[in-house]
Amino acid sequence: MTGSAFLFDLDGTLVDSVYQHVLAWNEALRAENIGLSVWRIHRKIGMSGGLFTNQLLREIDREVTPDQVQRLRERHAREYLRLAKSVVPLPGARELLAGLTDADIPWAIATSGRMETAAPNLAALGVDPAKAVVVTRDQVRFAKPDPDLFIEAARRLEVPIESAIVVGDSIWDMLAAARCRALGVGLLSGGYGQAELENAGALRVYEDPADLRRHLDEVASRTR
Repeated sequence: MTGSAFLFDLDGTLVDSVYQHVLAWNEALRAENIGLSVWRIHRKIGMSGGLFTNQLLREIDREVTPDQVQRLRERHAREYLRLAKSVVPLPGARELLAGLTDADIPWAIATSGRMETAAPNLAALGVDPAKAVVVTRDQVRFAKPDPDLFIEAARRLEVPIESAIVVGDSIWDMLAAARCRALGVGLLSGGYGQAELENAGALRVYEDPADLRRHLDEVASRTR
């Protein structure tokens, strides 16, 4: 089926981990006596930690020091790792990746998370980062909504980014896809609505990886 490559986000796209991240950030913020409603935290999942902090500053009436930012990141990682044992693949995720591999369709994972928090998710998914193309926040200058993660993933696959299909669950994924002229495909499995994903640039929106797998011919060009 296709000369295109699939570039997948991880949290909320391939594994059901968005709310564990939300709870981990909530605990980290509370440890610094920073009050932020849980729904506001959810709206920021998927963007880089730096942008998370910038948006946080807009919503609270206090200064956040560089030391606090570092403590927030470290506390989030610790809290997330504590919750990560409950993370499972989203429906159809393993089958989707296996099907692409069987069809000789290249794919990669590009996540705004650092490897310390991505590792248990990859393990739950059955993906070995030593064998698959996995790009994490540690390996690029900027994370989403900048396109660096997806551009690097396409480079490692040796495919043109313009022919790649970016699959993600958040508006930050879709904005990043648009900025590197890749095709954006949204999934509802991370909590964003269809209209939000479409307004951010998603050409198609599906429920989860299983739904995308059933409709793969709608986004992947055929060669036979």
